Amino acid sequence: MSTPDNWQKSSYSGPGDGDSCVELASSPVALHLRESDTPGTVLTTTPAPVGHLLQAVRTGTVAVPRA
Repeated sequence: MSTPDNWQKSSYSGPGDGDSCVELASSPVALHLRESDTPGTVLTTTPAPVGHLLQAVRTGTVAVPRA
């Protein structure tokens, strides 16, 4: 699989390329996420799981494992 070239970062990350942030890119069938500090490591998923995660974050229902 080729690496996407349409990476975007949150406007909350500030200007420039040196800031630590999560970046997102999309292709016709997948979403790609990476940490700007390690751009060679890319997590690829589909829109549905990301939508479920965002909904859980918004509603405060994210399960947090307890040690």
